[in-house]
Amino acid sequence: MTTVLIAGGAGYIGSTVASACLDAGIAPVILDNLSRGRREFTRGRTFYEGDIADGELIDRIFSEHPDVSAVVHCAALIVVPESVADPIGYYDANVSKSLAFVGHLHRNRCDRLIFSSSASIYRAEDGSSVNEDSPLAPQSPYARTKAHCEEMFADISVAGPRVLSLRYFNPVGADPELRTGLQLKRPSHALGVLIQAHQEGRPFPITGTGYPTRDGTGIRDYVHVWDVAAAHIAAIQRFDSILTEKKRSIAINLGTGSGTTVRELCAAFNNVVSTPLRTVDAEPRPGDVAGGYTKSDRAAELLGWTPKLSLEDGIRSALDWIPVRDALLAD
Repeated sequence: MTTVLIAGGAGYIGSTVASACLDAGIAPVILDNLSRGRREFTRGRTFYEGDIADGELIDRIFSEHPDVSAVVHCAALIVVPESVADPIGYYDANVSKSLAFVGHLHRNRCDRLIFSSSASIYRAEDGSSVNEDSPLAPQSPYARTKAHCEEMFADISVAGPRVLSLRYFNPVGADPELRTGLQLKRPSHALGVLIQAHQEGRPFPITGTGYPTRDGTGIRDYVHVWDVAAAHIAAIQRFDSILTEKKRSIAINLGTGSGTTVRELCAAFNNVVSTPLRTVDAEPRPGDVAGGYTKSDRAAELLGWTPKLSLEDGIRSALDWIPVRDALLAD
């Protein structure tokens, strides 16, 4: 059986990747400091509590699990406003500790690193699509930490682990079996705010209706978190066919290829719920942009990956996850 180490494996993305690993016959070994992850997401899984920068712990993991053949790096702080308020903390957690981590991996002769990155490193502001060759222009300290890590890993890959970076915008939903999901009670992303508005019986404000998109509202790329996890599994399974001794690093986008406008998001939500969501048009907020979405031609070619689950599937699983999450947080 293939064994992989998942850094940040008690968080939203990492725990979902771990569930997908189990379903695919891959044994996950979880490393997480639980600063944001949930211990409950590690139940029944091999778990080490600690930091990715802890060299002695990394050495112990590889000593106790010499069959680890690849590492999935999901450990990061990810809240954009928080990164603006605490850039030092974000650069330390996301960049400095990632540098230490890859050094520990190299020392333990790990040659396969899958980096869970972000499509926020692109300048996706005018409602159009991006691909892997589009210019990078991260707009927040969080996004810049992801871009810095990718550049750092690409340099290191020449003499260190080969690195496959997966870039995606907006994961939504939960593990279809509801083993794990988003652990935040009041998430700040659009779907989370929309769900809160519906639960509280208040209208959802559509901020900005004059953007250069197909219906004038902002556009984002929502990908079901289970599809994101499936892409990580494909990256594990196809790693050696994608990266070789000569080609040491690559980035691959994960997206729908068309994106979803705010009005389309609201319509999809109303297709799932029994009581329709009310909306109200509003002025754009300071700093709001039209947004963008990503093509996934490279993912289809190299990973054999296309999204299988719809936005409505993501909304449905996000709603199904809420009572499970609330019971979890009540413990």
